[in-house]
Amino acid sequence: ENLSFYVLMKFLKTSFYIQSFPSDEGWPFAKYLGACGRMVAVNYVGEELWSYFNAPWEKRVDLAWQLMEIAEQLTNNDFEFALYLLDVSFDNFAVGPRDGKVIIVDAENVLVADKRLIRQNKPENWDVWYESKFDDCDKEACLSFSKEILCARVTVDHNYYAICQNLLSRHATWRGTSGGLLHDPPAEIAKDGRLEALLDECANPKKRYGRFQAAKELREYLAQLSNNVR
Repeated sequence: ENLSFYVLMKFLKTSFYIQSFPSDEGWPFAKYLGACGRMVAVNYVGEELWSYFNAPWEKRVDLAWQLMEIAEQLTNNDFEFALYLLDVSFDNFAVGPRDGKVIIVDAENVLVADKRLIRQNKPENWDVWYESKFDDCDKEACLSFSKEILCARVTVDHNYYAICQNLLSRHATWRGTSGGLLHDPPAEIAKDGRLEALLDECANPKKRYGRFQAAKELREYLAQLSNNVR
């Protein structure tokens, strides 16, 4: 019975997110095709992000830029809904074989916060910027978060933290690897040091509210690198 309940809840969550935030309206989720019983049918997106871990540098830069754009879109959008990714790993994203677009393929662990409702209800410290705490654990894909706080603040850096720590920076570990998606950059980029500095500040900020600024600059820098290599 417990297993059946778990499967049902997983089905309901996945179905809710991909229907409430459809890909046709620009949301980075797989397209909902229908459901039968407890099974949800979505379109085939492509190979998982993990298969691109050792792709050419130009490709990895583009994928990293897209991931940061997803973090921004889910955090700040015209609908005033913040969608926080609570489970971020290389297996939870896929890349379109034709357009190369990054899509979230596991929408089970997504927390939705209504910013309008937060502003209306004004819970304690609702307008204080919330900084997620870096989690230097010995397991893969670790994330530190409080659902209560995520649902009670308007300005939150969780998605930037999750993407930088678990996918892009040197802190990212997955299937015995380290270094993240942007490992082994070209010599001139490594020598410049800006990319590593931005990734470190995004994953584990040293300044107050440093992650917000680092994420913004990282998106701009990756866009610049992506344009330069195309």
